[in-house]
Amino acid sequence: MKKDIGIVGSQMDLGAVRKGVDMGPLAIRHSGLIRKIQEKGHNVRDYGDIVPMVATSEGENKALRYEKEVNEANERLFKQVLRIHEDEALPIILGGDHSIAAASVSATAQHFGEIGVIWVDAHGDFNDDTITPTGNIHGMPLSAVCGCGPDSIVRFAGARVDPRKIAIVGARDLDPLETKKLKEKGVNVFAISDIHHFGIRKIMEEAIGIAGDGTKGIHLSFDMDALDPGNAPGVGTPVMNGMTNREGFIVCEILADTDRLLAIDMVETNPLLDTRNETGTLAAELILTCVGKTDYQLFGI
Repeated sequence: MKKDIGIVGSQMDLGAVRKGVDMGPLAIRHSGLIRKIQEKGHNVRDYGDIVPMVATSEGENKALRYEKEVNEANERLFKQVLRIHEDEALPIILGGDHSIAAASVSATAQHFGEIGVIWVDAHGDFNDDTITPTGNIHGMPLSAVCGCGPDSIVRFAGARVDPRKIAIVGARDLDPLETKKLKEKGVNVFAISDIHHFGIRKIMEEAIGIAGDGTKGIHLSFDMDALDPGNAPGVGTPVMNGMTNREGFIVCEILADTDRLLAIDMVETNPLLDTRNETGTLAAELILTCVGKTDYQLFGI
């Protein structure tokens, strides 16, 4: 089905320690993303990139490193994603580190009301400023959009996401206090061991049932470190024993088939750590799959 699609990037790396993910939007675009989407018959509008303010220090609050700069850029991204929704297009948000999801998911929730979220990630990103072991804001956005802190990084948004309507897929590196908090708030976590045991299709059926039941649709937030670093070497925080490329594509194929995607984040691509833009190209192909690029469609099946 022909879609109107809005592309926006955020050249953000202040939410993380390792630099380079700010070039992620450029790497994904460089793979020919927009042209390939247009070749599939979709209308595409490029809304450009959000570029954060230059940071002169980490700030006074060591539990929220670069809080001022991250929040300022995210407020601009929030308005841009909301604008894409208001233009009745599907937002595709290119990161940048995962702190940008505090803006993108909040915008989707603000526009639609009750939404579900499928968070494909090696990490939970459910820390806050009271339990964070690092102070890195890219480890907090999922907690923030649920109203579970820190409130300051979603101050520009009014809507919140029900934690029980969230499914994390591919988790394998959770902090101890974060794990406790995820359980207390009712977030559904499917670890990599669950994928190994039950298979990715079964896990995605469960995840879609959680995120899609009684909601207006699903916001997909896909962190490239969910994939094994042998397949996606160019990521900011690689974790061994990740999902295969095939499992990543199955996630996107199944979600495309639901026709319930409200927005797509593709984050944490780091060209400085990549090999000939392998990870940037893979990220683009995953996005293409989400908007309906599947081999079987060539044969009308």
